[in-house]
Amino acid sequence: MPAGRSRAPYRGGVSHHHHSSANRTRLTIVLGIVGAVLVIEVVGAIFTGSLALFADAGHMFSDTIGLAVALTATVIAARPATERATFGFQRAEVFGALVNGGILLAVAIAVGYQAVTRLVYPGDVEIQSLPMLLVAALGLAANVAAALILRPQAGSSINMRGAYLEVLGDLLGSVAAIVAAVVILTTGFMPADAIASLAIALMIAPRAVFLLRDAVRVLSESVPVDTSVAEIREHLLQTPGVVEVHDVHVWAITSGHPVFSAHVVVADEVFADQDTGRLLDELSACLADHFDVAHSTFQLEPEEHAQHEERFHS
Repeated sequence: MPAGRSRAPYRGGVSHHHHSSANRTRLTIVLGIVGAVLVIEVVGAIFTGSLALFADAGHMFSDTIGLAVALTATVIAARPATERATFGFQRAEVFGALVNGGILLAVAIAVGYQAVTRLVYPGDVEIQSLPMLLVAALGLAANVAAALILRPQAGSSINMRGAYLEVLGDLLGSVAAIVAAVVILTTGFMPADAIASLAIALMIAPRAVFLLRDAVRVLSESVPVDTSVAEIREHLLQTPGVVEVHDVHVWAITSGHPVFSAHVVVADEVFADQDTGRLLDELSACLADHFDVAHSTFQLEPEEHAQHEERFHS
């Protein structure tokens, strides 16, 4: 490696492998729960004639696909880096989240369209409210269990967050179906089913958009939302021997794994005293300790070189 450059070793490998294994276990359990309830809700929707149950079953179906995608993504993401994929395959999780967000949005649009259609053209719809209530209650119990399983890992991975949001949406959908069933059972107001379906669609859509936004932000290599480039630069400038910091780049391989690179102009005496090793250690520690950046690259430049470097970046 050329003098003056430092690439801090990526220290998240073991931790990431541990998290990936835990994520796979959680996703497998939840996939089994959701798949079983999906079958029950489809049968229940056909038997009761409930659009709300059908909407929840449709969401369950999207969850089943989404969870399978998420599970596949965690398996791929756990693969080690290669000469062709030097950062490894962790970004597979982001692609998984992108697919999940697209599925969620498609389900929201389809369910919303059907709900509005039924409200505008109600027809002669008879809904079996008691079986609908029982099936929705079973779906709620299953979704609560699934959400509790996924929640501990939802903050550590955009892929797991996508899976958690899907299950959470199902939970809210089950609540809406229960409310609709109770209203129909006690008052006979059949449009409550379509209204609940529309509410489910409206709950799904914003979360789908947010998930897609987060995935696109990572794929476009934007600065992570909770990271301030100005604050990082200010911290680095406080390191003794640092004169200027420029050409700063911060992006993320996947959620929770930021990467940093910068050119650092250093006082001449640092090079004269051959003290660059100490400075590189301090800069790397600054990022790791204050900003949780485990993978950083610095190009150290003497002040004289920095004065004419701009022509190389034109």
